Amino acid sequence: MLRTSVVVLLVACVPNVPCAGESPTADEVEALRKQVEALMKADAEKNRKIEELQKLVNGMAAASRPLPAETALDRALSRLGEAQRSSAGRPEPARSTVNAKLIDVSLDVLFLTGGSTADEEEILRLQGGGHDPKKRGFTLPQAELSFAGAVDPYFDAEMHLVGFIDAGGDSVIELEEAFATTRFMPFGLQLKAGHFLTEFGRMNATHPHTWNWVDQPIINTRIFGADGMRAPGMRLAWLTPAPWYSQLCFAAQNAEGETMRSFLGNAEGGHHHHGGEGHGEELAAGLAGHPIVERRVRGMRDLVYTVRWENSVNITETLTASFGCSGSHGPNNTGPDGDTWIYGLDFFLKWKPTDWLRTGQFLTWETEIMRRHFMADEYAFLFDADGDGDPETWAVTPSRTLHDWGFFTQVLYGFQRNWAAGLRFEYASGGEDNIHVHADEGEIHRPSRSWDAYRDDRWRISPMMQWRLSEFSRVRFQYNYDRADHLPDGDAHSFWVGLEFLIGAHPAHKF
Repeated sequence: MLRTSVVVLLVACVPNVPCAGESPTADEVEALRKQVEALMKADAEKNRKIEELQKLVNGMAAASRPLPAETALDRALSRLGEAQRSSAGRPEPARSTVNAKLIDVSLDVLFLTGGSTADEEEILRLQGGGHDPKKRGFTLPQAELSFAGAVDPYFDAEMHLVGFIDAGGDSVIELEEAFATTRFMPFGLQLKAGHFLTEFGRMNATHPHTWNWVDQPIINTRIFGADGMRAPGMRLAWLTPAPWYSQLCFAAQNAEGETMRSFLGNAEGGHHHHGGEGHGEELAAGLAGHPIVERRVRGMRDLVYTVRWENSVNITETLTASFGCSGSHGPNNTGPDGDTWIYGLDFFLKWKPTDWLRTGQFLTWETEIMRRHFMADEYAFLFDADGDGDPETWAVTPSRTLHDWGFFTQVLYGFQRNWAAGLRFEYASGGEDNIHVHADEGEIHRPSRSWDAYRDDRWRISPMMQWRLSEFSRVRFQYNYDRADHLPDGDAHSFWVGLEFLIGAHPAHKF
């Protein structure tokens, strides 16, 4: 049909074809025949090329289809296992319906060097984070070994082990996280169980190698402790059906341990008392000097509960905003009626142009603010008032609520490929002075909180430059200017250089 149409079109368009009633000459007929043959050859060539292109498209479609559940590697491993069992002469065990999968293993190492106008003891108070630089000279604050992979069709699992050299030069190894998360649950639900960082704000739930600055924000150290708030527990997350990313999280975790500073955590390392009463012995001091009382888990009210709501919206093709709010509640170690509430707000804005891979340009702005209400229980103790060696007089530390708060805000700008510069500002403060109990004399003093490195008024500004050599290594240059009431000179200057490198495949982190 196509060829007939071409011939008809040709006949209609040839200018030398005679009109009706005229006899064509032999030359005109021959010219017309040659033109028809040329068109037929061109048409055949086009059809051949169309068939070749169709075969190419079919081949590409076949290559892009997803691999079957059992890959070539799985089949090879299965055949290898069968061969080994046959050669050993042992009967083949029952085969699992789930093929074994390889796990991701990685090692991330952070090495720091630098100095400060503060002395060694002052540096320990200024750099309160567990993975901050702790002294002049060289430090190795983190070497994180991570394992991650699919357990089966129902769970994924992660474990993170951290080793570091402390300020005294001793090697320390700790379990940072070990948890499993469900892979498929209905209604947008996900369950996490194990030992994990509490999802409060943006910073607490992240590992140090994801931070842009080399040290932990001041307010995070004061409220969550040196290593962040983390403990064994369970977390349920619900991805809501909102048209934007919106997730609600609810977690229940143990309240004790060194990583639960605002709750029962700072009860470690001292003489503990029971039931809010003491008998003249030296008292172990907790937050703001309040005596520490040992509390045990007797029911659900002795756990820490955390709620978080986080959202993310694409404002434009190149601009994304995230915002969230968090709250935690649990018991503290001042007595049976001691409780702690923590509230927080966070905001994150990211600009990333469409050509950022070529130019390296981007801009981020991140801010967190949090506040703690520490409701200290009263504490009654006996002391020897008349010096006869028999404690018989009661003294009481009153119940009260301590308020501490702070924030940090930081901007990071990628100005060319592999290079970025940033500026961070932080402020932390508190209300109500500390107390100091002299148990033998029955005296309760109220020293100013300005002498407490974890409750005084303090601000810090930190310019930073980052050179990312590749996806797996970077160098950072950071200067800190500190103004803190507890410092003898009132301020301190510090400069740190950090080298970080990663080998292996590390699990992905949240946006």
